[in-house]
Amino acid sequence: MAGLRIHSVLVTGANRGIGLGLVQHFLGMPNPPQWVFASCRAPTGQRAQELQHLTSKHRNLVIIPLEVTDPASIKAAAARVGEHLGGSGLTLLINNAGTAKGNSLDNETLEDMTQIYTTNTIGPLLMGQAFLPLLKKAAQGSPGSALSCSRAAIINMSSYAGSITDVYVWEYGEVPSYRCSKAALNMLTKCQSLRYKEDGVLCVALHPGWVQTDMGSAGPHKPPLTVDESVRGMLKVLSSLSEKDTGTFLNWEGKIIPW
Repeated sequence: MAGLRIHSVLVTGANRGIGLGLVQHFLGMPNPPQWVFASCRAPTGQRAQELQHLTSKHRNLVIIPLEVTDPASIKAAAARVGEHLGGSGLTLLINNAGTAKGNSLDNETLEDMTQIYTTNTIGPLLMGQAFLPLLKKAAQGSPGSALSCSRAAIINMSSYAGSITDVYVWEYGEVPSYRCSKAALNMLTKCQSLRYKEDGVLCVALHPGWVQTDMGSAGPHKPPLTVDESVRGMLKVLSSLSEKDTGTFLNWEGKIIPW
């Protein structure tokens, strides 16, 4: 993590679970970002109390209202972040917000499939579009031309469950809507890496592990990883990412996951 020098970061779905863990760790870095933007749907709601509490301790933390399924909300968030940044750009965009339904293949529905795909895949697409100008500005203002998370990057929080090759933990849950949305997110990440490379933006799909969060613990089996273990591992991975890694699918330990 020592190699991670981030001027600004935006984390979606930051009010709980992995998103909140990321925000806490960014704030606790020896050289924390000048700006940590934590976005969630209901910043003043009960589920965001811990995030609200952090703002009283950290002047560099800004809570941004954001609904990733609403294009107008995304545009408003990008404008708000731009105002705070002034003339500088956004170094790191972490598309962490996600949702899942524990459906089987037999009882999957159009409504659930659409909702999950909209949140998990279309949301990161629209976020990338809206925040690209700020990411480009960060890349242009960074010394050197090599891709890295300290220059400008989009990190899409994917899942091993989206691996078509391995179909991870199928025996614990079929969840086809979630699996399909994450497989599609992986393709989106690859597309973003090809398109945004010319703008100096690194793009990676990252599997945080099977983590003890509300979503990860919804089934009968206890996930093996704590939020703290997952986030520490992911930040170490982010610090080591370079040009060769853009467009890849990695886990929280930096290992390549098969598509």
